[in-house]
Amino acid sequence: MLTQTMKAIRQYEFGGPDVLRYEDAPMPSLKAGEVLVRVHAVGLNPPDWYLREGYKSLPPEWQPQLDFPLILGTDVSGVVAAVADDVEGVFVSDAVYSMVRFPDGMFGESQAYAEYVSVPVSNIAPKPAGIDHVHAAGAPMSLLTAWQFMVELGHNEPNPLQSNRHQPVPLEGRTVLVNGAAGGVGHFAVQLAKLKGAHVIAVASGKHEALLRELGADEFIDYTRTPPEDVVHDIDLVIDALGGPTTGRFLRTLKRGGALFPVYPLGFDGAEEATQLGVTVSTTQVRSNGAQLADIGRLLDDGTIQVVVDSVYPLADSRKAHERAARGHLQGKIVLTVA
Repeated sequence: MLTQTMKAIRQYEFGGPDVLRYEDAPMPSLKAGEVLVRVHAVGLNPPDWYLREGYKSLPPEWQPQLDFPLILGTDVSGVVAAVADDVEGVFVSDAVYSMVRFPDGMFGESQAYAEYVSVPVSNIAPKPAGIDHVHAAGAPMSLLTAWQFMVELGHNEPNPLQSNRHQPVPLEGRTVLVNGAAGGVGHFAVQLAKLKGAHVIAVASGKHEALLRELGADEFIDYTRTPPEDVVHDIDLVIDALGGPTTGRFLRTLKRGGALFPVYPLGFDGAEEATQLGVTVSTTQVRSNGAQLADIGRLLDDGTIQVVVDSVYPLADSRKAHERAARGHLQGKIVLTVA
């Protein structure tokens, strides 16, 4: 029989990494359509620290009013511990991975930094057998983001970030530049672009060049030495995995008819310039999708797509993991392990 409490990382106020506490917390209860996962590993993502700080970068009308304590996190790999009575096709002891309730749970309902998490069955997929829990936990949000931006959106939900539906563009035979190529989304974007037949230009600091060429980059630009917008032109697609107010600098690297996909679009103010240049700017909000994770899992299983892990910390050391994230210049993903 499962115990009534578990270990989790909780916080009682917004702030820096020091607000994260490793402590006892109530076990999640199962609702209809859910499974209970015994977590083996947790992948960290930017929404974790955005929520930890109170989503300060969002417009005031979007900032959440939350009840404490909070449990952060969305990405897990683990083993099914229990299933709701109405769940079919998933069984106790199945190894699974998931991005839990995102974006619906982005304001504290996902609760992955814990020994157990309840997950809608539609969010889970079999863990790829060819990789361990640490690497599987590093995949869901970042890989689904790259996939939904570049390959298949996979849903018809309204886009909160723009009025029109995001539409991936053809990649075969095209030239694709990936900015922030060594990070979580970026290193997957490089691999997917190459897999789909693109000529890939990776932009990152010089220490990441060897890895990115190994992952498939045809060209590499060290942004600490050369601003990419000064040296590349006639690009078909720019995936800006960093985004933000500086993403507009890539507009003039694109050919007429090209596209700029900023993963983080807040702060972009170049819509008029994009129209003048004949460039499409489009973004989307990544959404949980177990069916897509199952499809992508086959690519992870056979090694077609690799998960690069920057660093690994025990769940109890989540504060240190967030401090690592704050230092930036990540190579792949930060992952927490759960004993």
